[in-house]
Amino acid sequence: MYLTYFNGQWTEGNTPLFGAMDHSVWLGSSVFDGARSIRGQVPDLHLHLERVIRSATSLGMICPHTVEEMSTLCLEGIGKFPIDAELYIRPLVFATDGLLIPVAEKSKFALTLFDAPMPPFTGFSACLSQLRRADPSMAPTDAKASCLYPNSTRALREAKGRGFDNAVVCDSHGGVAEFATANIFLVTQEGRVVTPVPNGTFLSGITRARVIGLLASEGVTVEERTVQPAELEDAAEIFNTGNFGKVTPCIRYESRSLQVGPIATLARERYMAFSAEALIS
Repeated sequence: MYLTYFNGQWTEGNTPLFGAMDHSVWLGSSVFDGARSIRGQVPDLHLHLERVIRSATSLGMICPHTVEEMSTLCLEGIGKFPIDAELYIRPLVFATDGLLIPVAEKSKFALTLFDAPMPPFTGFSACLSQLRRADPSMAPTDAKASCLYPNSTRALREAKGRGFDNAVVCDSHGGVAEFATANIFLVTQEGRVVTPVPNGTFLSGITRARVIGLLASEGVTVEERTVQPAELEDAAEIFNTGNFGKVTPCIRYESRSLQVGPIATLARERYMAFSAEALIS
């Protein structure tokens, strides 16, 4: 089920939003964010809504709604689903007018909620992509911008063609940035938990930050530093963090099988416990 708020009303299905001459359609000026409602709980909702406003600003747009207004709409939409629903919440800001430079004041907003059951904690496979993430001098990497995602889908198509579910993508200097669809963590053979330091080439995710904090509360320190691709070849654990699956283990990297390890398991358990008690914040 898809439910979209646009121009003051809720509609079901794939609601039409754009005209053929809208700036967002032919010049790529749209941004979005992804939050979750898990059985009525909405962890870190305000952080996601704050980020969509920042993303819009980065692309020269003005989000037509405040965080509080968007939050109210989210709760209104959630209330239209069953109480035990697991939902994806996607605020979208897009430009309509402008030749090359969008007219910021004419930005539009749509909020879509849809059924998206949490994936099982069974794991995925991944390989190293030959593609690279753009750096801040090449693209609006500080925004969750729709125009960045074709590069992610290129990496995913490459991985699928090789028989893998996902891809590890490096930055322009050759260091590991993230998976094509989520942030990456690894655990070394010595037990150190590591994630790439934010360097402007990837979004340092809201779930990523939450998991780092939750692990710290359990006495587990996460090192944020430059990660070389070779480190993944003998890692004891690899897992991702992201809004869709929250914490998901990688159980095959290139030709090597990995176990669902204790750190990924702890991160998932702690996140789901946090989510079950999360108030809007």
